[in-house]
Amino acid sequence: MSLEVPPMSLEIEAVYENGVLKPEKPLPLKEHERVTVSVKRQTSRIRQSAGLLRWTGDPEILRKIAEDRHVL
Repeated sequence: MSLEVPPMSLEIEAVYENGVLKPEKPLPLKEHERVTVSVKRQTSRIRQSAGLLRWTGDPEILRKIAEDRHVL
């Protein structure tokens, strides 16, 4: 009788440093467990929210406004 373990799928954030992907949080994996990795560049929160705000201007200007602590 063989019990199959259902495949696990995770989406995590990681940083690429010195040729190595470093997850921001520990992963629920066993040591030396093999996995398949898909990499997608992260879009900045400014670019993600520009469409929600119906911002039609330059995303760089919106970023500066969002990061300016004196605006709010």
